[in-house]
Formats: sequence, C-alpha cells, structure tokens
Amino acid sequence: SRRSFLQARAANGRAGEGDWMRIFAIGDLHLSGAQPKSMDVFGRHWARHWDRIRANWREVVQPQDVVLVPGDISWAMDLGGAQVDLDEICQMPGQKVLLRGNHDYWWSSLSRVRAALWGDTYALQNDCIRLGDVAVCGTRGWLCPNPGQFSAQDEKIYNRELGRMELSLKAFQKTGLPTENLVVMTHYPPFNDRQEPSGFTALYAQYGVKRAVYGHLHGAGLRNAYEGTMDGVQYFLTSCDYLEFKLQLIAQI
Repeated sequence: SRRSFLQARAANGRAGEGDWMRIFAIGDLHLSGAQPKSMDVFGRHWARHWDRIRANWREVVQPQDVVLVPGDISWAMDLGGAQVDLDEICQMPGQKVLLRGNHDYWWSSLSRVRAALWGDTYALQNDCIRLGDVAVCGTRGWLCPNPGQFSAQDEKIYNRELGRMELSLKAFQKTGLPTENLVVMTHYPPFNDRQEPSGFTALYAQYGVKRAVYGHLHGAGLRNAYEGTMDGVQYFLTSCDYLEFKLQLIAQI
C-alpha cells in the first residue's frame, strides 16, 4: 500500500538507527515501460540497460541504504504513463530519492508525484529530505553561465534554480546534522563546460557542502565532465552510461 511522504519519512527516521548507511547514486535511467523506447540508438552499450542496472542494484543495495536518482527518470509525457517506471524503482531495495530532470515531462505537481511513490521512495524538489542520519538537498539546476551560449531566458531560469537550491540548503540547516552527512543533488552540472565556478558552487561553499552529485551528460558531453574534489567539494557524475550501468558509491555514514 502507498503511504504519505511524511508517514514514510517518519518511519525511515527510526529505521536502521545505529547502522551504517551507504549512499549510492545513478541518474538518467531513461525508462520507458509504458511505451517502450529503445536506448540502443544512443549506442550499443545501452542494450538492456535497465536489466543491467537492476541486477547491480539488487546485488549491492541493502534496505537501510540510500539511492539517489538525479533526474531523467522516464520518457513518459504524463504521470500515468510514468507510473510503470516509478513502480520499477519503488520496488528496488533501499531508500530512493528522485529528482526531476530536463526530460521528466511527466513530473507534475510535487504532491501528485509523491502520492505516486511507495516502497521508501521520495521525491526531492527544492527542499531537504532526511533519512536517518543522511540528508539530501537538491534542485534540477540549469545551464551555468558561459561565453556565447547563455541567453536572457537561461539567466532567468538559472537564477530561479539558485534560489531553489538555497531554500533546500536552508532547510538542511534545520535538521541539525553535520555537513558530512549531507549530499547535494542536481540534474545539470553545477558548473559550465569549462568547469568554472558558478552560483551553485558559491552556495556549496557558503553552506559547507562536502559532496555533490549530478547527471545529464552523455556521449561527447562527457569530455567536459568533472569528477573529483574542487574547493573542498567532492563531485560525482552519475549518468548511468558513464557509470557503465552500475551504481556509484558516494559515501558511508
């Protein structure tokens, strides 16, 4: 049966206390259960990609673990069409935190999305979700300023997303958890293709963020990806094809 977001979160706040929790991430699942869409057009390495992800997920994730999914979850155009894909994720082990990506057109009102989720699965949108001793903040993000490819409309959306990220980080401060127990998640990279500082990286520094995950990049875009530690923040690119369709371990808390 489906439980409300608050009921589920309260239950998870009690579950597994005193146990180590591992945090995994994998993004850009691009599921299409309602109207199957082959991902092989993006390369032969995408063949049966969900079967491979699912097998690895079941192998490595325990019930108390957290799995972050930073966007581009389903190709569906509405929530009804996405339900079969959401059900696939909901039945997987662990506590799952989903974020909207630029292709998640099915993601409507937050209350409707949360009502569609079950099995310790949560939707993150401009707020902070606490699961035991782990906190997750995040927003979708947007293109970061760069020469020659940043319109006035881009700037408007970018500034809106910065405001949403700050709301999320302010919500984290109310949890009382140390920043070592926080992971920040965006769909878009929090910097441009030159890996230059942005408003997102400034917020991360201001609020003491230690770990950040993102996705969105595929193919040629991976050439400009950044993984590693920059100004005290450890960054993880978690597009599923980049990870060879295996979950990335982010931390153990």
